[in-house]
Order: sequence, then C-alpha cells, then structure tokens
Amino acid sequence: MMRTQQHNITIFYDGACPSCIRDRKRYEWLSGKRVEDVNWFDITDKDNELCQLGIDPKRALSELHIQTEDGQIVSEIDAYIILMQRTRWLQPLAFILKLPMVKPLLAMLYHYVVNRRLERTGRI
Repeated sequence: MMRTQQHNITIFYDGACPSCIRDRKRYEWLSGKRVEDVNWFDITDKDNELCQLGIDPKRALSELHIQTEDGQIVSEIDAYIILMQRTRWLQPLAFILKLPMVKPLLAMLYHYVVNRRLERTGRI
C-alpha cells in the first residue's frame, strides 16, 4: 500500500491542475482536524505507481480516485460521497449525491466538465 499508517485515506489528485489544487485547499479547510487523516497523492508523472494500485492513469486524470483505510480503491462520484461523508459540512450534500436520479446525472455533468478542461489544456 502506498499510504503511511497514520493516514486513513489517500486522495489521488492532479497536481498539474489549478482547479484541482483549489479543490484540495477547499477540502482541507472544510475538513478541519480530519485533514490530518488524509494523504494527498499527486498523480502527475506517477503512471507506474497508479498501475500498481490498479488505477488506469488516463482515468485518474478524468475521475477522482481515493484509497480507503482498508485499501479499497473507489472512484468517481462514489469517491466524492466518501469524502463528503467525512466532513460535517458536506454530509448533507453526500446524502443528495447518493440519490438514484442525482448520481448518474451528476456523473455525466462531472465527466463533461473535466473532459472539457483536459481538452482545453491539451492533456487529452
């Protein structure tokens, strides 16, 4: 496993993406003391490490991936739900994201926005 023992969760993020860095800072702020339980792993130029964990590097660019305390890799909207459930202020939003009609629509919107950003920056 890639994370150290003191961390409960690893968040794989795109350190070459300004909006991803802003999202990280926002999550750290909202998490308060729980931020100490998070290991942030910048996926930039880490294709081999990602593959060893069973994460497709191309998908890692277009979908959020986390590794839970038990080593499970979770991606996309399910990863956001887990992160939001860990933060008191975001728990109501996590509940909404789990709704059967909301989750697939949000996933489509999320992929549209992320793919546009990656195309605009010439990364896909």
